[in-house]
Amino acid sequence: MTRTLVTGLGVVAPNGLGLAQWWAATVHGVSGIAPVSRFDATGYPAQLAGEVPDFDPAVYLPSRLLPQTDHMTRLALVAADWALADAKVDSTALPEFGMGVVTASSSGGFEFGQRELQNLWSRGSQYVSAYQSFAWFYAVNTGQISIRHGMRGPSGVVVTDQAGGLDAVAQARRLVRKGTQLVVSGGVDGSICPWGWAAQMASGRLSTSEDPSQAFLPFDARAAGHVPGEGGAILVLEDAEAARARGASSAYGEIAGYGATFDPEPDAEWPSGLRRAIDLALADAGIVPDEVDVVFADGAAVGALDRIEAKAIAETFGPRGVPVTVPKTMTGRLYSGGGPLDLAAALLAIRDDIIPPTVHVTPDARYELDLVGAAREAVIRTCLVLARGHGGHNAAMVVRASN
Repeated sequence: MTRTLVTGLGVVAPNGLGLAQWWAATVHGVSGIAPVSRFDATGYPAQLAGEVPDFDPAVYLPSRLLPQTDHMTRLALVAADWALADAKVDSTALPEFGMGVVTASSSGGFEFGQRELQNLWSRGSQYVSAYQSFAWFYAVNTGQISIRHGMRGPSGVVVTDQAGGLDAVAQARRLVRKGTQLVVSGGVDGSICPWGWAAQMASGRLSTSEDPSQAFLPFDARAAGHVPGEGGAILVLEDAEAARARGASSAYGEIAGYGATFDPEPDAEWPSGLRRAIDLALADAGIVPDEVDVVFADGAAVGALDRIEAKAIAETFGPRGVPVTVPKTMTGRLYSGGGPLDLAAALLAIRDDIIPPTVHVTPDARYELDLVGAAREAVIRTCLVLARGHGGHNAAMVVRASN
C-alpha cells in the first residue's frame, strides 16, 4: 500500500504567523483570542475572535494578486508558499499534471463578497469588481494555489465545516494513492466581517463572554459556546517513494488512517456517529486504541456536544485512558482550518515528544478525560485528530511517525 507522507507544513494562526512562531506559542500556552479588530463588533453579542496577527499580504504576495483575493485566500496562499518551501519543493521542476490541490472551506471569501455587495447596493453594478465572480467562491483557495504553483493535476474542494480540513486531507491521500505525486492540502478559513459574523451567530454556538480567558472552555462545566477564528494550515502530501525520488530528506509523519460519519438529527433515536468514525480511522491505520498516544479533540464547548465527544473517547480508550488536548482553545475554532492546524500540532508533537496544552479549562470530572492542562512531555508515535462540522459531520484521522 502506498504510504502518504507529510513533507511540508505552512501555518497562519491567531497565536503565531509561521510554523515556528505558532508552535512556540502553542507549546507555551499563549492564546491569540482577543476583541475583534477587523471590524467594529460593538453591539454584537459576540465580540471576541482569534485573528492572525501582523499579517501584511503585500509583504508576501505580488501586487497583482491583492485586488483579486479575499483576506482568507491571501492567508492560504502564504501558508501554501511556506508549506512548499518547508518541503523543499520546486514546483517548476515537477510534472504539472503530477501535482494537485485539495483544500477545505466553510464560507468562501465573505469579506470580499460583503464589500462588493455593498458597492452594488450603494453605488451600482459598475462599481462591483469583476473578481467578485470567483473571490467569494468556496473553491477559490484551491484555484489560486494551483495557478500560483502550476499544479494542474487532480484538485478539488471539500465543504463540511470544521470537519472539512480532515476530509480534504483524506481526499488528498486518496489522490496520492491513485498516483498523483504530490498534493497540497488542508484548509485556511476566515470570515471575521459583519456578514460572516451574522452567519456564524446564527448557529447559536458563539460564546458571548467578554473575557478571552473564559470564553472558550471545552469539557468545562462553564462551557457556553466557542470563539470563532481565522487561519489554519496547509500541508504537502507526497507518496513516500516519489518524495524519496525527488530528494526529500525527511517527513513529519504519515497520514495513516481516516474515518468519516454523519450524525442523525438531534432528536433521532440512533446515536452520534463519532465513535464509529474513530473506529474506522483506527481500523484504516491498522492499529488498536492502546497504540494511540494522544487525542486532539474537536472541543465544541457546547455541553451536549462535549458529552458526546467525551463519551466516544472514553468508550474507545477507557476512562482517562489516553491524554486528550484541545490546543484550539488558544486560537478559537477555525472551521475548515481547525482540523489541519490540529494535524500540524500532532505532527510536531511527534517530532518533539510533547503534548501541547488546553488552556484556561477546568475539566469537568463527569467527562472522565485526561485533559492536558499544561504542556506534557511524552513519547509520541501516534496521534488521533477529531473534527466535527455543524450539521452532523464527523471526521477522525490518525497520524504517526514515518519511521
